[in-house]
Amino acid sequence: MPAKSTKSKGAPKTPKAPRKRVKEEEVPSFKVTTHFLIPKHELLPHAEAGEILKEFNANPSQFPYLQVTDPVSKEIGAKPGDFVRITRSSETAGQSVYYRYVVEG
Repeated sequence: MPAKSTKSKGAPKTPKAPRKRVKEEEVPSFKVTTHFLIPKHELLPHAEAGEILKEFNANPSQFPYLQVTDPVSKEIGAKPGDFVRITRSSETAGQSVYYRYVVEG
C-alpha cells in the first residue's frame, strides 16, 4: 500500500507580481524637505564640523550615519564625508539638535 502524501492540494499558488525596482537616480516629484514630518537638515561647513568633533571628543565614525542615497541628502547636496545638523522640534524638549555623518550608500 503506497504512503499517503501530507501535502494539501488546495488552491494553486498565484505568482507574485514583480516588485518595481527604484533607481538611485529617481528623485521624488516633490521637495522632501518641505514635508511637515521632515526636520530641518543643514550641511555644516568643514570648520564647524571640526569644532563639533572637538566638542564631542569623537571621530566621524562614532556619529550616526546618513547615507548619500537618502532623499534628503540628495536634496541638500550632501557628499560622503560631510556632516549634517538635524534640528527637530518637540513639544516636551523644545528643540533637539542631532548630527549625522554622510557615508556612501
